[in-house]
Amino acid sequence: MLHIAIVEDDPSYARQLQDYLGRYSRESGEPIEVTVYTDGDEIVEGYRAQFDLILLDVEMPFLDGMTAAEEIRRRDSEVVIIFITNMAQYAIKGYAVDALDYVLKPVSYFAFTQRLERAVARMKRRERKYLVIPVKGGSQKVDVSLLYYVESQGHTLLYHTAAGVYSSTGTMKEVEARLEGLHFFRGNNGYLINLEPVDGVQDGSALVHGEQLQLSRPRRAAFMEALTNYLGEVVK
Repeated sequence: MLHIAIVEDDPSYARQLQDYLGRYSRESGEPIEVTVYTDGDEIVEGYRAQFDLILLDVEMPFLDGMTAAEEIRRRDSEVVIIFITNMAQYAIKGYAVDALDYVLKPVSYFAFTQRLERAVARMKRRERKYLVIPVKGGSQKVDVSLLYYVESQGHTLLYHTAAGVYSSTGTMKEVEARLEGLHFFRGNNGYLINLEPVDGVQDGSALVHGEQLQLSRPRRAAFMEALTNYLGEVVK
């Protein structure tokens, strides 16, 4: 299912976009869930990287679309953004926030579906898995392939990623359930390790991007078996 946000202060245009998305969903067979916001400040407040695509009006009274897009990009580098505008010059500014495209008002269904098809193609090419991590002041969207391991320190969880370490709260059991089926394995009570970046096992430790993560004696054989099975799947 595609999760799409419409950010438009004009009710008539918002309804039109909803109608177009409904029609596209029926014609393509692609299930779509739509959330509507009436201004940029509404979507930015509490944004949790929950959308695949944002249809964003440029001119709005409280927080304009360009400023909203800049704030969204700080929290979510992957969401596809398409600007809805009546002025073509905003398309050039859109490159600064990695906007995929823009649609000029009045919006025709043909022009809209062309852009939408392009957006869907980009999303399907990615086919990545993401984990949204609750952090202080908001949330962080992380590509699971770039999540090296999760470390438990009491009630604090440390997510070690390619972009740095993110601190959150929760239990290792909860994270393990969320990452089930994505080739993560418990090395001991304190580490949940992504098998993809494991370079090897040496002296009872998993080598992950230059770090040695100690494997508990009871889990060592099972970890090696899981790693061997994963590598066998990768080279098939």
